[in-house]
Amino acid sequence: MKVLTSQQMKEIDRIAIEDLGIIGPILMENAGLQIAMEIMDSFPNINYEEIVIVAGKGNNGGDGFVVARHLFNQGCRPHVILLAKMKELKGDAALNAGITHRIGVKISEAPTEKEWRVQKKALNKATIVLDAIIGTGLTNPAKGFYAKVIGDINTSEAYTIAVDIPSGLSSDSFQIIGPCVEADLTITLAAPKIAHVFPPAEEMVGELVVADISVPPELFEDDRLKLELVEEEQIIPYFKPRKSDAHKGNYGHLFILSGSLGKTGASVMAGKAALKMGAGLVTIGTPESCLPIVARAMVELMTEPLPETPKKTFSADALERSLELLQDKDALLLGPGISSHASTAEFVKTLLPRIKVPVVLDADALNILAEKPDLLKSLKKTAIVTPHPGEFARLLDLSTKEVVEKKLELGPQFSQEYGVYLVLKGYRTLICTPDGKTYINPTGNPGMATAGSGDVLSGMIASMIIQEKDPLLATLAAVFVHGLSGDIGAQKIGEKALTAGKLITYLPAAIKAVSSYY
Repeated sequence: MKVLTSQQMKEIDRIAIEDLGIIGPILMENAGLQIAMEIMDSFPNINYEEIVIVAGKGNNGGDGFVVARHLFNQGCRPHVILLAKMKELKGDAALNAGITHRIGVKISEAPTEKEWRVQKKALNKATIVLDAIIGTGLTNPAKGFYAKVIGDINTSEAYTIAVDIPSGLSSDSFQIIGPCVEADLTITLAAPKIAHVFPPAEEMVGELVVADISVPPELFEDDRLKLELVEEEQIIPYFKPRKSDAHKGNYGHLFILSGSLGKTGASVMAGKAALKMGAGLVTIGTPESCLPIVARAMVELMTEPLPETPKKTFSADALERSLELLQDKDALLLGPGISSHASTAEFVKTLLPRIKVPVVLDADALNILAEKPDLLKSLKKTAIVTPHPGEFARLLDLSTKEVVEKKLELGPQFSQEYGVYLVLKGYRTLICTPDGKTYINPTGNPGMATAGSGDVLSGMIASMIIQEKDPLLATLAAVFVHGLSGDIGAQKIGEKALTAGKLITYLPAAIKAVSSYY
């Protein structure tokens, strides 16, 4: 499902109207009808509700008038408070306001704060308030009269529903730019916008419903629309039943270079997650003194001792043996828990240009790469890098704050510049591709913000890469199921108790959930 900017949505509306002949009043009618139906579905006894619709003078208000008419036709008695004079309305909004007035819906004009003070008393009795004030075109903070109205809506005890977007939010930013309606439910039209899916703006949206207003689906298939929300239907094909005559060789052999003294848990979690995700074989190469700990953790894991430094990290001398071990492997996971010791860094930098299989780079491998990110361009096969915001900031030589605020620009720029797939971890993990597209993962929760969660994810991604030919869809599937495992775990034991080990515990349930369609 595409995630659009206000300009992209406006252009799709223009094409629908001017090129396809779907006139504006039809789109507004479809929008208002879908919103009214969603309200009636949410409130089965709708006729017993006291409904106040606060409408602006633009198309958002026009949608509100259509909603009022359909609710009125079902026996409700909504009260529309128009923040303008009826004679000020134009176009489709004026058309629908006139129809709504003529069928008998109560419409009160409140174009100034003085009139609003009189009309806002209706909010005290309302059980449902419909916000149809501003819509998606806002770029500057709401001020003055509109800020006052927004504040009064927020102090109401009524259930608040926003048409398209809570008034006061900018649809093109996930930052809160000023006073905004705090909605319990937002019914957006045709496609979600940026503010709907990323915090902190997302926190003002409440539950999000995307209403189908009959815009032809092909209008959303434009390659210029590069931001997309991952849907379960996209990843289901990667969890189809296995063939009855399959053997472990069909599902790949993953090599993991991971671990150091005190960080053997990273190796174990990545290896366990890779096997649970379906890898046929997993071999972990680890500093020789760490091997006994890793080997005891899971009997199905194979292990290889590699030369180490006095600090029990990978030594530069581990290069040749690692290359030998890579010869019959299908992919490499490099980085969890390896440290940034000078000799280890030399090992990583020397190894990267000689890797001839797809590689997943995580954790300390990324910290080492921050010294020389152009090494990414030396990789011969598909590369997936999986930083959290701090690691990504080091790769870009920026602050973490800058990375978080500009992630929608920086992520695709990085992927395109270095020709890699970027998995920028966090709530609403981003998956950016070398051709400039960005996918937003919808699963996961704050309980996953815990040590080792990233190690689990990197093992899962690497596991999917050796099982599937399409690196993008394999990565989307791994990230989606990783978050789903966390969601299942949070339901079972709560967010506070959710450790990385528990993500692996609930991984089979997550896989089973997406496999249940077969």
